[in-house]
Amino acid sequence: MKPTSDPVELYSDRADSYVRFVRFVRYPQGLRAYFLRSSLLDSELRVLDAGCGTGIVTLALRDALLRRGLVPGPVHAFDLTPAMLEHFRDTLRKREIEGIDLAQANVLELERLADSWGNYDLIVSASMLEYLPRSRLSTALTGLRSLLKEGGSLVLFITRRNWLTRPLIGRWWRSNLYAKSELEQAFRDAGFASITFGEFPPLYRYLALWGYIIEARR
Repeated sequence: MKPTSDPVELYSDRADSYVRFVRFVRYPQGLRAYFLRSSLLDSELRVLDAGCGTGIVTLALRDALLRRGLVPGPVHAFDLTPAMLEHFRDTLRKREIEGIDLAQANVLELERLADSWGNYDLIVSASMLEYLPRSRLSTALTGLRSLLKEGGSLVLFITRRNWLTRPLIGRWWRSNLYAKSELEQAFRDAGFASITFGEFPPLYRYLALWGYIIEARR
């Protein structure tokens, strides 16, 4: 099955299902555990969450910063789907979290973001670039790279192609799936200076069956 031509419709219809699914596989805990060990974290980082959805990555990053005694810096986050953004806003209200600015935006139209959205130390993105046409992946990565300050890093969590993800993610969530070599080529085409593949900590290593972690530096 080809990916849906309208991810907004897909995630508007399945927003609650998505939240239940990621909770079931303990994805938020896995992300937090990854960030707790990451050498990329520091106080006052200027962060962008590209394709933030319900805020899972941003909140995992924030929790990791606090647990490590680091001070969260300003965070910008965008997503294409209003229903996901509203879920994120509701979570921020309930947890009384400030300093996170949200916007509806398309990763292929980053020029429409406010001028203040740029010069980031760190960009994080999860389960978003899979919904672009394959031919536009390197274009999106190039755009995200342009928003990083010199020496800044992009951490991408993206679905891999294997026997498990084909039916579970490719068909049910109508997502593109990628091989390691395809991702390496896309990052090279986007002009990143270095590319490494990260790992989830041992307790959450099973999440590697789902996807790759790519750490790329401008």
